[in-house]
Amino acid sequence: MSQQPAVATQVSGEMDKPLISRRLVDSDGSLAETPSEAPKVGILGSGDFARSLVTRLVGSGFSVVVGSRNPKRTAGLFPSAAQVTFQAEAVDSPDVIFVAMFREHYSSLCGLSDQLAGKILVDVSNPTEQEHLRHRESNAEYLASLFPTCTVVKAFNVISAWTLQSGPRDGNRQVPICSDHPEAKRAVSEMVQAMGFMPVDMGSLVSAREVEAMPLRLLPGWKVPALLALGLFIFFYVYNFVRDVLQPYVRDGKSKFYKLPVSVVNTTLPCVAYVLLSLVYLPGVLAAALQLRRGTKYRRFPDWLDHWLQHRKQIGLLSFFCAALHALYSFCLPLGRVNRYEVVNLAIKQVLANKSHLWIEEEVWRMEIYLSLGVLAFGTLSLLAVTSLPSIANSLNWREFSFVQSTLGFVALVLSTLHTLTYGWTRAFEDSHYKFYLPPTFTLTLLVPCVVILAKGLFLLPCFRRKLSRIRRGWEKDGGVKFALPMDHTLAQKTSHV
Repeated sequence: MSQQPAVATQVSGEMDKPLISRRLVDSDGSLAETPSEAPKVGILGSGDFARSLVTRLVGSGFSVVVGSRNPKRTAGLFPSAAQVTFQAEAVDSPDVIFVAMFREHYSSLCGLSDQLAGKILVDVSNPTEQEHLRHRESNAEYLASLFPTCTVVKAFNVISAWTLQSGPRDGNRQVPICSDHPEAKRAVSEMVQAMGFMPVDMGSLVSAREVEAMPLRLLPGWKVPALLALGLFIFFYVYNFVRDVLQPYVRDGKSKFYKLPVSVVNTTLPCVAYVLLSLVYLPGVLAAALQLRRGTKYRRFPDWLDHWLQHRKQIGLLSFFCAALHALYSFCLPLGRVNRYEVVNLAIKQVLANKSHLWIEEEVWRMEIYLSLGVLAFGTLSLLAVTSLPSIANSLNWREFSFVQSTLGFVALVLSTLHTLTYGWTRAFEDSHYKFYLPPTFTLTLLVPCVVILAKGLFLLPCFRRKLSRIRRGWEKDGGVKFALPMDHTLAQKTSHV
């Protein structure tokens, strides 16, 4: 194997380097030369990704030579510090060569086999979803089969051209790398670090198929939570439609279909947000109950519970999204003509009835408390959503993060429950609010949150709290690890919770 190039500069603490060095100016099409001491890298290809890659490499201190089938036509597309020449000349001196072309064009390089012998080929390509399903081998493995005398490394396929141009600070920093040759991986990893990114060792070249599948996934962690939120929205929307629109039309002949775009949606959104928020903390309750029943933490949870626990962040963010939409819809309600007509009609009825005022003390207090609790619940939920951002979460230690997500999250659930109860007030006990024998919507939303709150309260009892704390610190009911908690319970309280 040829001697590997060393990176030009040491990586800083943040691994951020300027995108373009001072010698880079707008390309004038000339084949400019760069200092000979800079590590030389070759690139085969002249597409968008190749141009972004060249820009980043040059800005990171590398000497780049680009191989093109028509160098005169493509030279003006690259920085003037990069050398653009024919493919055969581009692969002569560099020991590391990026193959920035599609899989179907790999065979066009077979004429360069002798010149590529012993060099490191970095495959940056990505297959389409159909190609990924059709081919049994990855693009990198196919490239390795065409050039058995070369060392193939899979890298940079998850980094977009925009990220290469804007820098790792504004995009994904991780670069998965896989190869059958550790020395080649080390050399490419050093280049990745010099460019300001973070290399992630994915193992041998067999893993390239998994690495190439990464860009094909569309929000894999959001599919189940999104379907759950959509299902809840459809259920509550239909339920509210039957109660608020269909029942008056069937029974009294009143057409209230104007409520469908805003009013019914605004009634549905808080139901979805409230239930989703309770579903964030329900799996933790179920996991704690399982641990208490089994008397150990060393047995795996069922798959459905394990997946549920892993999707709590997405479910919580969808809850915040629905709550934010509910707040916006509520602010827009007074702007609608329906609300204006209702105010005018109420004023006319008041005049005709010769009533000086319609002040009802109980209703005033209820609405004031209802709005205040809603604002507090939404503010707490906003804090949970903000701390879910990686930039914020990384600045918190584990105890701070656990306090916000666990303690304040439970406070948000309690505030939401009080908000719902003050909204419902005594409606659950009045026959007039049971339309088509269906109970008010808020009574349905209270089922799961009340179960979570009651279960959390039970786990705070000393008999359950102490046993659960011992289990989470390694105690087993039927095992050999048995110990008593210290008298100072502050240590037990710092134990992380599921």
